Amino acid sequence: MVSEKILVGSALGIHLRPAGAMCDTAVKFDSHITFTFKNKVVNAKSVISILASGVGCGDEITLIAEGPDEEEALKAVSESFRKALQD
Repeated sequence: MVSEKILVGSALGIHLRPAGAMCDTAVKFDSHITFTFKNKVVNAKSVISILASGVGCGDEITLIAEGPDEEEALKAVSESFRKALQD
């Protein structure tokens, strides 16, 4: 299992664009990919779950990947999510 903390700096928090980017990238990997936020575990392969998590501006999530391609998955999902938050 590998993990990375990500600070959500977007004024809109997690909205459709970053949620979609996270999900689109996550589904490409065999690893189980989630993030934690306020004691909730959120499936990163589900746009609905991501949007329903309620992550706002200034909140921190912990992205977690566990499985055969976990390191590659964590890096790719983190990068696509961060990029979408900036756009």
